[in-house]
Amino acid sequence: MIGELSEEILGALLETMPIEFSVVDAQDRVLAWNKHETRIFKRPVGVIGKSVQKCHPEKSLVKVEQILKEMKEGKRESATFWIDLPLGPNGELHKVLIQYFALRDKEGKYLGCLEASQDITFHRELRREKRLLAEE
Repeated sequence: MIGELSEEILGALLETMPIEFSVVDAQDRVLAWNKHETRIFKRPVGVIGKSVQKCHPEKSLVKVEQILKEMKEGKRESATFWIDLPLGPNGELHKVLIQYFALRDKEGKYLGCLEASQDITFHRELRREKRLLAEE
């Protein structure tokens, strides 16, 4: 990163960015996440420090473990997929983009994984262009 951010600015940035994320360490322990109250994939605070495997449904666990294993082995840097998920009070289907990114130090040593999720339903509906501060 170029430049420096205070802890206050960094915290505000991580909560404001339009993506929810979770971070796990090299031993697959959950370190942190943002957007606690508004997350698509909610987690109890008690999972911090515990295995990330406890945060995933049984049906996707084998795939999550494979992705993490390949990242640790240096065979994979990221994984991207999307699902249709019922969200909101009416349970309407939303397209949710989920991405995993390997976290590595400058020498390439695996430090952990960033899981980023975003409701992309709005993005998929965009047509033409809307310029900065253009009227609705």
